[in-house]
Amino acid sequence: MPRTPQPRDAAVFGVDLGKNVFHVVGTDKTGAVVQRLKLRRDKVLAFFETAAPALIGMEACPGSQWLARKLQAMGHTVRIMPAQFVKPYLKTNKSDTLDAEAIAEAVTRPSMRFVPVKSVDQVDIQALHRIRDQMIGKRTALINQMRAFCLEFGIALRQGVNFFKADFPRVMADEDNDLSPSMRRLLSDLFEDLQRLELRIRTVTSEIEALVARDDVARRLMTIPGIGPLGASALLAAVGDGRQFRRARDLAAWLGLTPREYSTGGKQKLLGISKRGNTYVRRLLIHGARACLIHLDKSRHRLGDWLVGLQGRMHPNKVAVALANKMARMAWVIITKPGALYERQDPAFS
Repeated sequence: MPRTPQPRDAAVFGVDLGKNVFHVVGTDKTGAVVQRLKLRRDKVLAFFETAAPALIGMEACPGSQWLARKLQAMGHTVRIMPAQFVKPYLKTNKSDTLDAEAIAEAVTRPSMRFVPVKSVDQVDIQALHRIRDQMIGKRTALINQMRAFCLEFGIALRQGVNFFKADFPRVMADEDNDLSPSMRRLLSDLFEDLQRLELRIRTVTSEIEALVARDDVARRLMTIPGIGPLGASALLAAVGDGRQFRRARDLAAWLGLTPREYSTGGKQKLLGISKRGNTYVRRLLIHGARACLIHLDKSRHRLGDWLVGLQGRMHPNKVAVALANKMARMAWVIITKPGALYERQDPAFS
């Protein structure tokens, strides 16, 4: 069995992650390369166990969070970076070793933006959300396919999950329509698949809601209008303690809820929202904002006058995004300040 290579005296290590092979480049305090090596997965932890505490950089990708937690437990300082921010430090050609060298250089930049290391609980909650979102997509695809099959026999069903579930049993019970016996059997099997998928979605949703009920920060987040159990847990899974953002606007910008800017020559030009960052969390916030616009009692809420003013001069979609931006800012305050919560206040009447 080959021996694990011994680490040299390096202040910074850049690690290019792989499924089975990892490329590591070590540099000294001046940035000069002192070590280049290739490690199998089963040798990586053993190598860094014998290394002196150092700054270790890696790109954000599947497996980076697990390795970061392991290396932090060994006493190393670990920084994870988005791959697009490392790319400018890659010189000339591309190889795994050159990628690791670029990572080692990028991680030392004071202006670099880093991805926080997630806890195991954050990863678990994020996985539940991703599975739930995937199953909802499958449900939509299944319903669309069943509606298309029915259209082939002259049967048009209303759009929407609830309308479909109400109409479909009546279609199957109607013996006078043009459905063939073969198609009836196929649609019956697909409807059973839909029911099993619905049960699985409800189970995952209940699991998320149970986790939220036990978390103090999540419960305080739900005091914000438009944020429910899904939005609160998704926010916490994505941002953690929120300390990576210096102010509330940074969180809103990271979620892509602020305008893109293309300014030059002293002329400011603002475009539509940037749609950067976590698309799933942004979607939940905007859906929550749309619900607020419909159900919030604007006459008895301090947000009412502001929303009424926006609705009088803006498109409803812009109003929803503006409200989602405000919700994200309020969420940052609640996440970063212990005990903070949203307190509804009646508007002042003159």
